[in-house]
Amino acid sequence: MFREIGNFILHLRLHYQVLILSGGYLLGGLMAGSMDSGQYWVQFLNVHVLLYGGATAFNSWWDKDEGPIGGLKNPPAMSKWMHPVSIIFMLAGLAWALVIGWWYAAVFAISLALFWLYSTPAARWKGHPLLSMVAIGISTGLNSVLLGVLAAGGEITATVALAALGASLILLSLYPVSQIFQIEEDIRRGDRTFAAVYGLSGVKKFYSVSYFGGLLLLCYALLQFYPVPSIALGVAGAVSGIIIGKIVVKLSGQEEEYSTVMRLKFMASLSFVIFLFISNLIRHDWVSISSLDIYF
Repeated sequence: MFREIGNFILHLRLHYQVLILSGGYLLGGLMAGSMDSGQYWVQFLNVHVLLYGGATAFNSWWDKDEGPIGGLKNPPAMSKWMHPVSIIFMLAGLAWALVIGWWYAAVFAISLALFWLYSTPAARWKGHPLLSMVAIGISTGLNSVLLGVLAAGGEITATVALAALGASLILLSLYPVSQIFQIEEDIRRGDRTFAAVYGLSGVKKFYSVSYFGGLLLLCYALLQFYPVPSIALGVAGAVSGIIIGKIVVKLSGQEEEYSTVMRLKFMASLSFVIFLFISNLIRHDWVSISSLDIYF
């Protein structure tokens, strides 16, 4: 039983949630006009463990992957009890979200519903090349930023929405890349993923448009509040995007490239997360660095 519990924890992919998917939430905290630090970090756990972790385990239950997936090179088999427990995780998170308020809970509920539509055989948006992008882009991209803003005690404005859209496009830019290692398995399962439908060339073209388009929107929105960090992010993001693009262009879809892709996604996302975390530290006085006050 302990081994099964360990397998379930692996399927939560907590390192993936915190180090790769937390950028949007941190961006929301940065753009919030106020900061309730205690509430913000408590809800960070709610979003990334109960919502994202539960949704990831829920998806793993239906996929029953045997090959490499995002954050797990060799996914362990899932037991029957893991399906209801993954749902309990997400519903517990929704109940917890109600403590913050109806708007926050509504955004949380939309993400939960999209995760369900993405994975369940009753809808299986994951099997549609465009609906899958909508589900992931909104649930883990756009809504992640909005949840961060609301958890901090801020308000959703047009500028926040623009930044959230930019962050979503950046997140989505590498999403189909991990699918190229599952094309045969997805086709056998009947899933028409983006990579399965548009192939390697489509994945590579989408990366260029989505990444640089998203970076432009994000930096423009951030520029309205914090000019220096926005410029720094734009320069670093452009350089990183070019380097990543050169690696993506060379991919052929062989399984031995999986580790390279995962390292690529990890380093790119981790750099974004670290940048936003440090920016939050300074902006919200989580650490006092008076000499850098000019930046914020």
